[in-house]
Amino acid sequence: MSRAFVKEPDGNAAFDELPERLISPNPNLVTESGLAGIEAEVERLSRAYAEAQASGDRAALNVAARDLRYWTARRASAELVPAPAETGEIRFGARVTLERPDGRRQEYRIVGEDEADPAKGTLSYVSPLARALLGKSVGDTVRVGPGEMEILEIA
Repeated sequence: MSRAFVKEPDGNAAFDELPERLISPNPNLVTESGLAGIEAEVERLSRAYAEAQASGDRAALNVAARDLRYWTARRASAELVPAPAETGEIRFGARVTLERPDGRRQEYRIVGEDEADPAKGTLSYVSPLARALLGKSVGDTVRVGPGEMEILEIA
């Protein structure tokens, strides 16, 4: 097909109008490490923006500018939540050890949306599992998929 009939931009023009990164409508709750991560990302992107500007790399400049706008907004809206002082019930920032019906144990920490990575043991506080866990205590069970998980420890 001739390129005359395709409206997709070529080369660097594809980066001229990047869509903005969506910002969650939920409160931007963060742990201390989450806030530090946001600060580090703003610094990294500020350097990337300056480097792209100096080199005249329009594509890199647009990507860095878009991501810098996102992380700057996340830093501005961050609400630091201190680690829970009590471990009697699950709250934001708590580490929770769960036991699956097959005996496997899993540990998760409930954190902010931007710092969540279930593969690394962190869950966003708005995730279905975290919502089911919040307010529960040791010995309680939560329904997850076809089975239930027991809460073994809260730290």
